[in-house]
Amino acid sequence: MRVLILALGLTTGAALHLTMGVALAGAQKYEPLSASVKAHLSKTIADTAVEAAFADSPAVKNWLGLMSQRLARFIPDAGYRTDFLETVHYEATRAGLDPELVLGLIEVESGFRKYAVSSAAARGYMQVMPFWVDLIGGREQNLFHLRTNLRYGCTILRHYLDIEQGDLFRALGRYNGSLGQAQYPNAVHAAWRKHWTTGVLPASYSPAAGPIRKGS
Repeated sequence: MRVLILALGLTTGAALHLTMGVALAGAQKYEPLSASVKAHLSKTIADTAVEAAFADSPAVKNWLGLMSQRLARFIPDAGYRTDFLETVHYEATRAGLDPELVLGLIEVESGFRKYAVSSAAARGYMQVMPFWVDLIGGREQNLFHLRTNLRYGCTILRHYLDIEQGDLFRALGRYNGSLGQAQYPNAVHAAWRKHWTTGVLPASYSPAAGPIRKGS
């Protein structure tokens, strides 16, 4: 299996889902970055406080309530589930990503296991490769820390989307280290559409379909 399960006590159903769901967990590939891109990504990664009123928005509250119900089978603890979802929403929105897309990606990459590690050493919920810490962060940063992992994962996906000029299929391929192959982008799209979306997504997804946007 591509990911090692470091946390014990999984239910049979959760273990089965994890075995199947993370088979596509991969690894971003190292690519040299220009000084300007590196500086931009480093600034984006730099830790900043969460806006205090962020979760007070009625729209965000409604979203958190809906997603909490859907996520309960993966993360039973209600308090931690709320913290997780608030972090996903904040970090995804901060990076200009759909939080529901990020949930789909996490489902495929790690099965919502905080301490998942791939055979290539990608870590945590969003399966971030450790080289990113040396490249744009600092050695004191722990990729198993919730906010750190999501900050890196969302920043990296945003970076790949920018490289691919908004083409989500290719950006997801880069994120997984399987550029040009359909299996991983299709899996993320399927998880996003079937389990997490509150909007309207295309019924099918293929390289020819171009970037996926809500309501298209």
